[in-house]
Amino acid sequence: MSEIDELRAVVEKLAARVHALEDQVEIMQLVAQYGPAVDSGSAQATAALWTEDGTFDAVPQLRMRGRGDIVDMVNGGHQSLIRNGCGHVLTVPHIAVDGDEATGRSYALNIRWDADADRFWVARVSANTWRWVRTAEGWRISERVNANLDGTPEHREMLAPPPPPPQPAAAAAAAASPAAAAGRASA
Repeated sequence: MSEIDELRAVVEKLAARVHALEDQVEIMQLVAQYGPAVDSGSAQATAALWTEDGTFDAVPQLRMRGRGDIVDMVNGGHQSLIRNGCGHVLTVPHIAVDGDEATGRSYALNIRWDADADRFWVARVSANTWRWVRTAEGWRISERVNANLDGTPEHREMLAPPPPPPQPAAAAAAAASPAAAAGRASA
């Protein structure tokens, strides 16, 4: 392989890594917009984070299908939370990008103001699973499931790391070989 070919290969590899990082940053920015959008009462901006037919399940209270349901949630019962003082704080999600789709998991905290006690309190901590898709407008949420961490095993299991991707047979055999094990031991 010539120096030019090696350089091309390095540049292609770096370009792919930069593209993957850009995808992850865009998705993180998408998630980070939810709390400020919903807590400012910006119904259209909140709904625009989803695909047109995206879903949002706030287990077990509310199931939203499509942007219209999300707009209705923000303009409806959510208004009393805003008036009383409320903040939705989402943690940075773990993100796994696979082409034009991605999945992830994170926590969400619902923090509320208690005027009588002159303090904030955590009203809810929940597990979140996410599905995102690349659209013409950029990454959008296609599915979010938000379930209280109230001791329910299924809700806690939402936070479990995904299983490792299957290895091709040749790679698995090479990794299990005595020579590979000796190389790892000397590292």
